[in-house]
Amino acid sequence: MPQVEDGYTRLANEILENIMKASLNGTQFRIVMAVWRYTYGFQRKEHDLSLTFLAKAIDASRGQVDRELTALIDRKIITVVGTGGRGSRVIAFNKDHSEWIDRPLISGLSANPSTEPSSTVSTVPSSTSRTKKENIKEKKKNTRQPKKYAEDSTYFKMAVYFHEKVTAVAKAEGLAHLVIKADLQKWADEFRKLVEIDKVEDKRLIAEVIDWVTSDPFWKVNVLSAKKLRDKFGELALKMKAAQKPPERKQAKPDPRDREIALQRWIAEGKNPDEFNWAD
Repeated sequence: MPQVEDGYTRLANEILENIMKASLNGTQFRIVMAVWRYTYGFQRKEHDLSLTFLAKAIDASRGQVDRELTALIDRKIITVVGTGGRGSRVIAFNKDHSEWIDRPLISGLSANPSTEPSSTVSTVPSSTSRTKKENIKEKKKNTRQPKKYAEDSTYFKMAVYFHEKVTAVAKAEGLAHLVIKADLQKWADEFRKLVEIDKVEDKRLIAEVIDWVTSDPFWKVNVLSAKKLRDKFGELALKMKAAQKPPERKQAKPDPRDREIALQRWIAEGKNPDEFNWAD
């Protein structure tokens, strides 16, 4: 029989009372339970939990976990605080339930869709309410969601690679706090924009610039985010190429004194000074 002496997970009653009120579907609730088990269950606030690990823990498919974990992150019930040693996300349960978004931002994620009136409908008198056009624009703004990238996607891997390089530099410079909680989803989106919008399609060049930037004495402490890397990528690529060129050798200018010495030798050999060739 299970006994607390064999191990238990400490949870504040306030957390239990509020998670009971949250509109979660079955998979989302199981993910929350798994996060509790492998964080609070080990007396820690956060831990790197990959999609594969969570899928195995709750006996669900990886794609299902990816979708529902994304929903929990969007609703600020689960937070991403960094990246682990193998590139998996370090996640934590957000105890501040006042920050939770009450309803899913993406339709279809909730097991029991709400029948309550939409929160975007104005409740103020019509004389002071916004125009229909403004309401539609605001509704689109509120429902627009950022792109999400799987951990095995190219852009996410690029974000992880750069983050690992920057983290090593930041730790060496005593600036680890500036990058340790980087949002890898946002970093991945910056790399997508670099490739798809800025048309920097040579991924080998991107890797070379990353390696150079994180080793250059000046730039390694001035480019600590994917956005900064993208903003300055053209300048950085040009500086890298210039730094890689071997220095040009300057040809030594002839010393006029050499010809004077040669003339003295010419005369010493008994030759006619007027026949000396000054051009050689």
